[in-house]
Amino acid sequence: MRKQARFFLAASLAALALRLFFVFRFPGVVDDSHLYADIAKNWLQHGVYAVTNSGQIMPTLSRLPGYPAFLAVIFAMFGADNFRAVLLMQVLFDLGTCFLIADLARRLLSERAAMVAFLFAALCPFLADYAAAALTETLEIFFTTLALDLALCGLDKMRQWNDSSMPAATWLGCGFSIGACILLRPDGGILLAAVAAFLLQLFVRSVAVRPMRTRGLRPRSLAVAGAILILGAMAPLVPWTLRNLHTLHRFSPLAPRYANDSDEPVMTGFNRWVKTWLADYVSVEEIYWNVPGDAIDLNRLPSRAFDSPAQRDETGQLFADYNRERDITSELDARFAALAAARIQTAPMRYYVWLPALRVADMWLRPRTELLPPDPRWWEFNDDRRWLAVSIGFGMLNLIYLALAAAGMARAREFFGIGLFVLFLVLRSAFLGTLENPEPRYTLECYPSLLVLASAVFSGAQRRSLPTVGPGG
Repeated sequence: MRKQARFFLAASLAALALRLFFVFRFPGVVDDSHLYADIAKNWLQHGVYAVTNSGQIMPTLSRLPGYPAFLAVIFAMFGADNFRAVLLMQVLFDLGTCFLIADLARRLLSERAAMVAFLFAALCPFLADYAAAALTETLEIFFTTLALDLALCGLDKMRQWNDSSMPAATWLGCGFSIGACILLRPDGGILLAAVAAFLLQLFVRSVAVRPMRTRGLRPRSLAVAGAILILGAMAPLVPWTLRNLHTLHRFSPLAPRYANDSDEPVMTGFNRWVKTWLADYVSVEEIYWNVPGDAIDLNRLPSRAFDSPAQRDETGQLFADYNRERDITSELDARFAALAAARIQTAPMRYYVWLPALRVADMWLRPRTELLPPDPRWWEFNDDRRWLAVSIGFGMLNLIYLALAAAGMARAREFFGIGLFVLFLVLRSAFLGTLENPEPRYTLECYPSLLVLASAVFSGAQRRSLPTVGPGG
């Protein structure tokens, strides 16, 4: 016990030092950070969940209330726009995530795996980097990990107690944690789908496979657990939904798909055209984020954006028309939509299969340096040598994590609960492939599961196995 205590203390200090390094050396306060802060200050100072638009306070539903509420609490305690306090609080949440990851590995694998998983999480620069960014990721990762830990805890109790008592509080806590994820980002609902689908799979197997009943996982207990889970996850959305109905006269349990308010037009044609060719984060920075507002360069488009010389000329004309006003009018958006329809008709597999797969691969495999100074076009080797080394090093580290997770998945596939992690990874990756903007940060919510799977390589003697359920085998 003393040896373990010394290990966790040393690893915690290393984790704290790494995160403080990013906070003080590379703090990430970006445009989205200021938007969240504006909502939080209006909430605090005027009692209205609103954005400031040309000096006017306008009620908004463009962002869910989870992160603005967090900022409002910090600003109330330490002063408005005190982002340093925000980042330091996020460091504490991220340290909590490290301990939750260790507990996940302990429940799923072994005490030894828990120590390895804690070390992986503590020294992970990708988690540490986002702890120093005033964005939703750190809190989202924390509540995702908490929900997964409570789900395993609930299943453990149901097995150990042999259905003599339902751990209702545990499943309610799991649901509330998922609800917190959803209040931070709408895609938090993917976690609810993964946990509910895993419980449903257990329910079906408990009905079909009699030996499962001897483990305490009986149909009735699993059904009750699922109901409590869904109730807990949906309950936090009720006040937000009622507020939108009362204030904005819209039924909107989540934020809009493109984070727009009701009076803001959505560039549906442009967005669909983007999805016919965009497959990497570089194009997100150089094209997608610049529209509307900034000029865009046709030469920045990859060759896959054109199916013929005539289509290149048509796209060039669209860019020229856009660059005159730097805005997407309804007429211009319709022209982009027509171009998108022609490209989809020419190559439907490219649009529906290959490009989504490439976007998912890009999100998983890129060096995670988007918050740091390295050039996103690192492979052109035009960057400063120091930052080029950081890009290559981060890319290699990411590949090591992925390789270890794949090896750990193969090694631990017979462990009870492994299917939940795999199911979550698959569902979230599939969802991310539908987005136009493949940003690597969207896969960070998967990293707790990834690190737990990676720790299985070093888990020692196997234990706690049951008949396999879920995608794990």
